[in-house]
Amino acid sequence: MRKICVITGSRAEYGLLYWLIKELSISKSLQLQLIVTGSHLRSDFGNTYLQIQDEFNINKKVDILNFANDALGVCKSMGVATSEIGKALSELAPDIVVVLGDRYEIFCAASAALVLGIPIAHIHGGELSAGAIDESFRHSITKMSHIHFTANKEYAKRVAQLGEDPKFIFNVGGMGIENIKRLKLLNKAKFQDSIKFNLNKKNILVTYHPLTTQTDNKKDFKEILKALNELKDTNIIFTKANSDAGGIAINKMIDEYVKSRPNCIAFASLGSLRYLSALKHVDIILGNSSSGLLEAPSMGVATINIGPRQDGRLKAPSIIDVKPIKAQILKAIKLAYSPKFQKIIQKKQNPYGNSKPSKTIIKVLKNINLKDITVKRFKDLV
Repeated sequence: MRKICVITGSRAEYGLLYWLIKELSISKSLQLQLIVTGSHLRSDFGNTYLQIQDEFNINKKVDILNFANDALGVCKSMGVATSEIGKALSELAPDIVVVLGDRYEIFCAASAALVLGIPIAHIHGGELSAGAIDESFRHSITKMSHIHFTANKEYAKRVAQLGEDPKFIFNVGGMGIENIKRLKLLNKAKFQDSIKFNLNKKNILVTYHPLTTQTDNKKDFKEILKALNELKDTNIIFTKANSDAGGIAINKMIDEYVKSRPNCIAFASLGSLRYLSALKHVDIILGNSSSGLLEAPSMGVATINIGPRQDGRLKAPSIIDVKPIKAQILKAIKLAYSPKFQKIIQKKQNPYGNSKPSKTIIKVLKNINLKDITVKRFKDLV
């Protein structure tokens, strides 16, 4: 059986990979291997590896977050990640490594696989996110990878523009849409019970991550909190920031804010089921998470996208871009609740398609000819 090693380092990425991992786990022709690393293994970020191991066998756990939550700490974590993931891959000896996205731990995983001569399949390449150093990681991962699964034709074209062979580029659609289609989401009563928190007349989900291209993330997040202070008859659900430099500082601000406000609640991680159920029952997702672009439009939810973190991504009409300024955020919230904008939201237009990409990916992983695939040549555009 062909051995397929999936590597995951964050809750958001695992949510997107879930159905692919599920399909691999039941495949009769492919053997699933699973490496879990990054924020999954930390209590500060919800110990999300526990959710994974409840359903799947984890072959290797690679702990890399043993340093300060700053830029130098990330550099140190990257050194450990490359070395230790490389060791894990050497022991598992997979036929293909599967990675998704643009985070630094995934860049390290791809680097290790490349050096070890293991073919790499990369999901969600070709995208832009100009407000984060993750964009550079993503394009670098594309150049190290041999098989590419993109979420849109435009992204497939960009992967080819980077010199990748079109015969190894497969436009399969966005992974987040599959979660929405295949998960049985919680109804309002069950969702409220699951988070031990009742919804209000109006409800907002806040997911904000630090910008890796700047150092003063707290200033921007303060503007968000100031805007939230002005809202009435509104409950707020916070999901905490990721493990990027500055994430812990934002999480401390969330804890302090929630402590004295009964209309607010915060989670290190909701998990895919509760997170998507939250999108089903709230009116707005506010912050700078990619889920506001990839998944929220298909849920009929308004997205208020704050700051430049997602600059360059394809965006549905249900997304409102604003700067991290209190007045602009409040204006966007008012627009999101307007009857005219509600009509736009309910059309559920999403540029990332409505397919079930996991089955397509499985078919490619099963049948693709791996002979000489690691010997890459730059393909010029003609």
